[in-house]
Amino acid sequence: MEKMKLMLVDDEERYLQTTAKLIEKKGYEVFTARSGEEALQKLKAQDVHVVILDMKMPGMDGNETLKAAKTLYPLVEIILLTGHATVDSAIDGLKNGAFDYLMKPADIDQILEKALDAFEKRQRVEEKIRVAQIKNL
Repeated sequence: MEKMKLMLVDDEERYLQTTAKLIEKKGYEVFTARSGEEALQKLKAQDVHVVILDMKMPGMDGNETLKAAKTLYPLVEIILLTGHATVDSAIDGLKNGAFDYLMKPADIDQILEKALDAFEKRQRVEEKIRVAQIKNL
């Protein structure tokens, strides 16, 4: 079975590095990006299953990144990270295709639990696509 590949997107370098190390210790491959623009570039180059995306970043914010990522890579599942002040934008994110959202500070177990749920959803969608393609042969 394929292992989940995760991308963390946050402009806080220390949070990115610490969280990535903790998730890697649990056996998952983790990519990091410090901006929405960088995340989109890395999604082009890497097969990422789930993105943990901070809502508040300079430049391209979480919702802009979400919309672009879902347009370019519709199968990628995105979980938004939000502070109390941006709960409304997280709800907008759900309307725009986010899998779910987490309130900051989220611990590693919460992040991984949601990410694994998102990964399972993606695998179900990919299986439906495979079945449909086989039926069309």
